[in-house]
Amino acid sequence: MGHTWTFEGTLGAEQVVGNVAVLGYRHNVRSVGSAADESGTPGYVWAALDVKTCSEKGSFFATTQPWTLSYHDGARVLASSTTYDDFPKPAFPFETKLTAGKCVKGSIVFAVPDNPRPSTVVYAPQELDTPREWAVPSR
Repeated sequence: MGHTWTFEGTLGAEQVVGNVAVLGYRHNVRSVGSAADESGTPGYVWAALDVKTCSEKGSFFATTQPWTLSYHDGARVLASSTTYDDFPKPAFPFETKLTAGKCVKGSIVFAVPDNPRPSTVVYAPQELDTPREWAVPSR
């Protein structure tokens, strides 16, 4: 975690250069709302992924959609669409447009099993041929 990955490409006719970084992972985040209730599965807790996305050249949308948590058995968990006032702040926006020189940083919340913890963070926007992955620390 903490390593920045730089990407470049073309969106429409515009050349874009940007970067993404996973800054941290927090397991069993406390909230007034229950992750088990949201997921409909007992034993689920909230987890928060802290990420940062920047545009160095061009403009593109930064969203929570390409971020997932992956498990050793192949299971993947999507970001939660639920928002509670006590979730970690600042929240990463569901969608925001970045222009050259601008960044967005925040937390993305997931309803996950308490055990096991996810093994990797996966960043896989539709335009990316090969997803980028970061290992989740075991504790």
